[in-house]
Amino acid sequence: MLAKISLVEVKTGEEGIIIDIRGGRGVYNRLKSMGIRLGIKIVRVNSNFVSGPVVLRVGRAQTALGFGVAHKIIVEVER
Repeated sequence: MLAKISLVEVKTGEEGIIIDIRGGRGVYNRLKSMGIRLGIKIVRVNSNFVSGPVVLRVGRAQTALGFGVAHKIIVEVER
């Protein structure tokens, strides 16, 4: 079953596809410049449960996002 959840809810090691970015043009363009855009497959690397940074792998690169920005990214995962 496919679930649509925020990036902060993705478990460590879980893969997902970005289906929505709920932010303004500035957030969207900043994420796009880091290679994070709609339709891209990501893997969550860390497991911070409190409002710390979210580390994810996009392709062969790893990047960290703040909790607030990560909360705006909606991901489709297999659950």
